[in-house]
This record gives sequence, structure tokens and C-alpha cells, in this order.
Amino acid sequence: MTTVLTPASHLTAADRCDRCGAQAYLRVVLLSGGELLFCAHHGRKFEPELKKIAAEIQDETERLTTVPAIASEDER
Repeated sequence: MTTVLTPASHLTAADRCDRCGAQAYLRVVLLSGGELLFCAHHGRKFEPELKKIAAEIQDETERLTTVPAIASEDER
């Protein structure tokens, strides 16, 4: 049996942490087939345990510190 993981879509503001309900920035695909979503805080807190049971970890926490580009006058 071959398992193929499809690329995960980007997390949005509608994706919420399974622990506290804050915006999720980490998606953990479990070896058992399910998935969990975590905010940056809980993702860091549970990281050692999650690495043991994860098939894949999608980490978008860099979005918390990225400064969006400001549109120039021509782009508005």
C-alpha cells in the first residue's frame, strides 16, 4: 500500500488551535491519519511529543514576524 500526502493548503484565520482556539499556525498530520492544528505557543510547547507521532508538520509561524509589503501609489 502506497500513501501519498497531498500538499496542504495554507492555514487561514479560520483555522483555530485545537488546544486554545487561537489562530493556528501549525498543522500536524499524524501517522495515524488525523491532523491537529496549533497556535505558535502550543506548537512550541508540544513540539517534542508531536515530532514522535507526526508524519508531517506544516509550520507557518514565520507569518507572525513577516512585515507585509506596502503597495506603491501605482499599485493602488
